[in-house]
Amino acid sequence: MRPISPTPKLLVDLAEHFRLALHDNAPDVKITGITMNSRDVEPGDLYLALPGARFHGASFAADAVARGAVAIVTDAGGAVNATAAGVPVLLTPTSPRSIAGHLAAWIYGTALDCPLTFGVTGTNGKTSTVHFLDALLTQLGKTTGLSSTAERRIGSEVVVSSLTTPEAPELHALLARMHEVGVDAALLEVSAHALTRHRVDGVIFDVSAFTNLSHDHLDDYADMDEYFEAKLALFTPERSRKAVVSLDTPAGAAVVERAGIDVVTISSTPGVASDWFVTVTDEQPDSTGFTLTSERHGSISTRVPVIGRHMAANGGLAIAMLVEAGIEFDEIGAVLDRDGRIRASLPGRAVRVPVPDGPNVYVDSGHSPDAFAKTLESVRSLTRGRVIMVAGANGDRDALKRPEMGREAALGSDVLIITDHQPRSEDPAVIREAVLAGARAARPDGDIREIAAPEAAIRAAVAEATATDSILWAGLAEKEYREVAGAKIPFSVLGETRAALTEAGWL
Repeated sequence: MRPISPTPKLLVDLAEHFRLALHDNAPDVKITGITMNSRDVEPGDLYLALPGARFHGASFAADAVARGAVAIVTDAGGAVNATAAGVPVLLTPTSPRSIAGHLAAWIYGTALDCPLTFGVTGTNGKTSTVHFLDALLTQLGKTTGLSSTAERRIGSEVVVSSLTTPEAPELHALLARMHEVGVDAALLEVSAHALTRHRVDGVIFDVSAFTNLSHDHLDDYADMDEYFEAKLALFTPERSRKAVVSLDTPAGAAVVERAGIDVVTISSTPGVASDWFVTVTDEQPDSTGFTLTSERHGSISTRVPVIGRHMAANGGLAIAMLVEAGIEFDEIGAVLDRDGRIRASLPGRAVRVPVPDGPNVYVDSGHSPDAFAKTLESVRSLTRGRVIMVAGANGDRDALKRPEMGREAALGSDVLIITDHQPRSEDPAVIREAVLAGARAARPDGDIREIAAPEAAIRAAVAEATATDSILWAGLAEKEYREVAGAKIPFSVLGETRAALTEAGWL
């Protein structure tokens, strides 16, 4: 998703602006785009040749030039291969990644021309909050652009996401395209990796938000303190103008204390003082009602089309962000009164599979201990009988959280079936054993089963269920494949769930 009609920029001007050594006489070379992936090069691009874990990007310089790259930025380690490619080379004393965002902002003009921009960080709730923002703005008659874990979207144009937050050149191209087509607001998930790996460099968010902090990504960060510091970087003048911070986890108070920008607070936890407060008013199998209250602005009562008190908190956070961006509180209230709810579609978030006269059935993409606990709590509140959970963990990701995921799954369910999800390059039996160990330690006498094949696991759950029970299959909802031993195997959680229910006579 790039601008259709980019404004060409002179390479010599870029070199002068960023004080980069230009190793060639190139007074007339013009650049219209930028990328760090040689396979994505388009004619007129500046190619960023970065050092990698296995190869230096300069090894692919010739391929980039063959695709139309007109110049290369690299470091000393890539100088020889880059120069051999036959186009002007700019050398940076640091990693090209560290300046990629600022280069992209200059090339695409996003430092000057950018839609109203919202950024959301936190362990969980980023995707939900971004999609609630998208729905609210659409209901207000605004044109939106969105970048979430699930998708990149400008109006009706959609591409599937590969990273929670795209690399900086892609992000700035996306923002430039949004500006070009008249988008009013850009809504972005901001992961910890996006902040530490320079993916959002060059972007200043008009309003940013912090949802929560819980165990995740400790395969990439030494401990929770380092993980928190990564998130905290969003709340500085270099990255955000103002912020809304949730106090529903202790980390929220720490963000407020250390933020270098103006902050307002929000909470759904009774007894916690905050500028905004979310009160859940009722819970239904397909939605949650809540009231958002502010001493300054008044109150709004509405609904989110998904289960969970935490989802109501995310909906309240989205409303507060819009108010902090300058949208009138009464205007938001009027459209919510008109429509009766935030009209969002949340990919993979507690998606209900309707079963007439049968069990409540949900599939959810949450894959952290906190996500398991919150979703199970929500399902429990709507269940007269037992809660049956199908769960697993992914390979090549934070292994330390697997026992904790098992623990929360066991504590929150009556019947727990541990299965395979996406083992990727790992032995799936080893992953299952770690989750099972946490589950059995938490509930030694619990009904905890191991069924490796997910197709069989969901059928066992359905066979166990009665009309008063609920089934939650957590961890894989929005995917249309499973990655096993490096291969992507077609697989649909929703498809398998419906098939199991049909075979059992529920559908």
